[in-house]
Amino acid sequence: MISKPKYYTFADKQDDELLLDCGRSLAPVTLAYETYGSLDDKKSNAILILHALSGDAHAAGRHHSDDRKPGWWDNTIGHGKAFDTDKYFIICSNVIGGCKGSTGPASINPATGKPYGTSFPMITIRDMVRAQKRLIDHLGIEKLLAVAGGSMGGMQVLEWAICYPDRIRAAIPLATTARLSAQSIAFNEVGRQAIVSDPYWCGGDYYGKKQPTNGLALARMIAHITYLSDESMHKKFGRRLQNRDNYSYDFITDFQVESYLHHQGESFIKRFDANSYLYITRAMDYFDLSAEKGSLKKALEGVKARFLVVSFSSDWLFPTYQSKDIASALRKNDVDVSFCEIASSYGHDAFLLEAEQLSPLISGFLDSTYKGAFL
Repeated sequence: MISKPKYYTFADKQDDELLLDCGRSLAPVTLAYETYGSLDDKKSNAILILHALSGDAHAAGRHHSDDRKPGWWDNTIGHGKAFDTDKYFIICSNVIGGCKGSTGPASINPATGKPYGTSFPMITIRDMVRAQKRLIDHLGIEKLLAVAGGSMGGMQVLEWAICYPDRIRAAIPLATTARLSAQSIAFNEVGRQAIVSDPYWCGGDYYGKKQPTNGLALARMIAHITYLSDESMHKKFGRRLQNRDNYSYDFITDFQVESYLHHQGESFIKRFDANSYLYITRAMDYFDLSAEKGSLKKALEGVKARFLVVSFSSDWLFPTYQSKDIASALRKNDVDVSFCEIASSYGHDAFLLEAEQLSPLISGFLDSTYKGAFL
């Protein structure tokens, strides 16, 4: 499946700015997005896919035939897959604050003619959803069949259900939480400190200069540890040495797991912007659905979508109890909700890797949602 990036720009008029939770506004705003499958005549089969921290709009397929890697959720989006493109019209957009085509810190500030850098306004998960809603309006879709996503994508799913209850029929939050824990905030802060401590960060004004690649690579290495589990790291690496028969008795790379983390960092700096990492992790820190109304139950009172909530047994970043809290609060509001914990050794990354177990759940849930609404 060949996919092509598309772009939608809005808020290019003074009275059409995107108002943000921080009290500032953003204009103009461009969203990069991709679509897969076809929209039916009634525009009733559209599904919005919401990406995680390091994701982007390229969720499936390849941009050209010799692409080395497909989109980040290619194992679940496509012909005959969980999000079946023979049945559904799939949309995925890069969040605001991102660095893969959507307006973010690396974009040009129209007031100065230079990249925003850290003059870019602070954003929240809800701000990301407000921008996505503009895209859905632009596409002429009155009601989405479903919104789905894992990790930070799951946070956006929850915001969609709360902010626009009449615009979605179903919600699929995977491996996510209703509020970021102190532990997760702590990991984010260590990653941010790695970036801002890089001598080349220059207060965020590094565009056109040497990049803070060491800091960004270290931030990625730290975060990537949280995406795995002890069991998966043991199976994948154990204590195996890297290209040697004994310890070096030096500080060079001795272990395979060290080499793997360095590879993750080196790969990440080729595709991500350091300032975007700062802004997006801070948006995750601020995410707390219960803060405004005092409880998660009250936050979810107006929800109308049916839910499929999924967690993974070895996910210690967003453990199962956090998904159960979401499902419990939904049930207390008489929302149609199904919950499943999938046994997996992959840790938090399981929502990207456990396609064989996840796909039947998603495809069955989407099929029953569509039949219940239209047949």
